[in-house]
Amino acid sequence: MDIRIVKNKISRRELEKMAQERFGDLVKAVVDVEQKIMAVGGDLHADEEAVLIENGSHQENLWGINLYPQEPKDKWIEFDSVINIRPSLGNRTRGINDSQLREKIIQIVSSLTE
Repeated sequence: MDIRIVKNKISRRELEKMAQERFGDLVKAVVDVEQKIMAVGGDLHADEEAVLIENGSHQENLWGINLYPQEPKDKWIEFDSVINIRPSLGNRTRGINDSQLREKIIQIVSSLTE
């Protein structure tokens, strides 16, 4: 499956289909918190990160998440990715420690999905 950059909207139905084709119940995604876009459909968050960087994103603005399209909206985003380990930015875990950053990502994902 090709990695898709989402700038407008993607349906949860499309995400469900992607999940079924790849991992069963989840879709890996990388969110650019500056441009308010995301990449979906890769095998690895690093692959999506690379595509976004090739298209003008800056690595410090990119954060990896997993989307579970069949889960309710309050449970469908998982903040877990190796690309999130960034000691230089104060993030030493695979999660996203900054609650304001997590909220910003939730808002971006919500604006890009229907």
